[in-house]
Amino acid sequence: MGTVLKALLQERHIQTVSAFNREYDRAALTIDPGAVGAGPKKAQFYRWLAGNISTLPYPHHCRVLQEMFPGWTAAELFSEFNEGVSLSDRVPNGNLPEKGRVERISDIESVFPRRADFLESSSPQDLFRDARTIDLAGISLNILCQQCSDSEVLRMMREGTFIRCLFLDPDGLSIQARELEEGHAPGALTSLTRLNIHMLQRVRSKWKSTMGGNIAIRIYDAPARFNICIVDSEVCVMQPYLPFARGLESPTFVARQNGSRGIFQTFSEVFEEMWREGTEPAVEQNQGIPA
Repeated sequence: MGTVLKALLQERHIQTVSAFNREYDRAALTIDPGAVGAGPKKAQFYRWLAGNISTLPYPHHCRVLQEMFPGWTAAELFSEFNEGVSLSDRVPNGNLPEKGRVERISDIESVFPRRADFLESSSPQDLFRDARTIDLAGISLNILCQQCSDSEVLRMMREGTFIRCLFLDPDGLSIQARELEEGHAPGALTSLTRLNIHMLQRVRSKWKSTMGGNIAIRIYDAPARFNICIVDSEVCVMQPYLPFARGLESPTFVARQNGSRGIFQTFSEVFEEMWREGTEPAVEQNQGIPA
């Protein structure tokens, strides 16, 4: 027959492992961002549905599952489902007060299954239009370097936009590990990241003292966990780097600063800490860019 969890997932039409893990990541983001991307693998997932487990899953799984299914305990979710059990009396909201539900996700404005879906709804040009500050951290930062032309980035500088870009070090070990994880040929991400850094260095070389803005570039060598884009210290576009999936295929979350301790504040602090630890990349001598 299977578990209560299986019955609940069937009722919501999210009984495949990929659909489940998308919902898992959404729930994890509201209570434990470190658990994003830590959902069950295929074999483990189907053991959960069948009830072929000797003990409850790890605590972080239990916390996320209880967030996904308010009103149900982890033990109840993994109990055997009987046809007489009502599923509708505890979902979708259970006993959680309305005020509490809103406050826990109050600064999340929208969620997209993939970055590609986000880009379809909001182009980088729309996102960056009239921006005074843009802070980016990730791997290759394609949202700026591949989606915006040299002339667009130069216009931003002229119009007073300050841009901070934190790339994964193209000469480091972490980018090589990420290439393996995403299934790229050796050097694929390295070459793209180096190209994007050089593109920004080329644009920055045209900076003049009469321009209101500028570009700062740093690199870091650590496991890539999140892609972060913060505009005007007000809007944060964040996505986790999932195992074995390209960035374009990862869920994307948009949060807006509202003065509360929410997702925006968390990832704003993550960016600032990463930026402090970053270092300046080398500059290609043939570009004539001052160090």
